[in-house]
Amino acid sequence: MKLNVILSNDNSISKGDMMKIEILGTGCAKCKKTKELVEQAVAELGVNAEVVKVEDINAALDYGVMITPAVVIDGDVKMAGKVPTIEKVKEWLS
Repeated sequence: MKLNVILSNDNSISKGDMMKIEILGTGCAKCKKTKELVEQAVAELGVNAEVVKVEDINAALDYGVMITPAVVIDGDVKMAGKVPTIEKVKEWLS
């Protein structure tokens, strides 16, 4: 199951110009917290991004992720197995 949240400060930005951020996880508390932190960082930085919650374990396995939560930005796995700090997320987005 994928849930899309598009956070953009400019409605003229096309999806092709947006960063794609995937939160991989089954819906556990840590996965939900990770998604909240990512959305907060995106909003605070004003980054144009599509935040997608991916609950399909096969999608996680396709990235080589064996433990969740995981954060994938534009196809690159940034972290797996723990909740990142908001500072770390902002670092990835900058």
